[in-house]
Amino acid sequence: MKTLVLANQKGGVGKSAVATLLAHHLRRAGRRVLAVDLDHQGNLSSVLQRSRRPLVASVTADLLLTQAQVDVPAEPFVLVPAADPLLWLERQPAQHTPFARNLRAFLRAQAGRFDVCIVDTNPNPDIRLIAALASADFVLSPIQLNQEAIDGVRGLLNHPRVGVHKIRALLNPALQLVGLLPVMVEATPFQRANFAEIVRHHQSLLIPLTDKPGEFAFIPKRSAVAEAQASGDLLWEMKKTAARDAWAEIEPTMRRLAEIVDPQEPHHAA
Repeated sequence: MKTLVLANQKGGVGKSAVATLLAHHLRRAGRRVLAVDLDHQGNLSSVLQRSRRPLVASVTADLLLTQAQVDVPAEPFVLVPAADPLLWLERQPAQHTPFARNLRAFLRAQAGRFDVCIVDTNPNPDIRLIAALASADFVLSPIQLNQEAIDGVRGLLNHPRVGVHKIRALLNPALQLVGLLPVMVEATPFQRANFAEIVRHHQSLLIPLTDKPGEFAFIPKRSAVAEAQASGDLLWEMKKTAARDAWAEIEPTMRRLAEIVDPQEPHHAA
């Protein structure tokens, strides 16, 4: 099982939407998917529950850190939902090391039962994010095309507590940065200028879609995405033409992310 963590120290950047789209895409492609929501706000949990696609585990995500032995059903698509106690874990510093060990043990125990685990995280640089990154194979950072996001790239890499460089050096040398994923992208002069600046300064962190120069993974801003999040529907199953058009734009990015995280051919019935 490969574990992908979605991380950004700024809230409201679309992490949960990306996690939702990728989880559904991976399942559609035949992967066995485990979704873990470490954000106490529970946006990923809410959307996936509305979709009625995953089996919702009887345990909540906080228990993956606070208990030594936790199990979930071995079903093709399982959600471990968020819960309010996640917010209190940072306030127990004496337990931070056991929390990280418990999460690592849980994820290791799922090897062979799932193909991919997607972990949605909170924007706070606390023990939840540290524990997730310490046990992950990959980290993906959705960003918006604004100056705050551009400035925040340094934090993603160099934050003294949860920066990728710090996690690699001290806790998880195998952690791979998939890259930056621009989200809610619009064809406006403002966003074009910001995207050009990101390409100029951080091109190596963007995710190539093809071998052609300048073609990078992104998620466009489309009202159908927000509608699907609100209803729990899957874009490619919605009747609106706008939803199917949005999925046609998004699918190449989802396919590329799936290839990176789990490059094997689909091998389980969807």
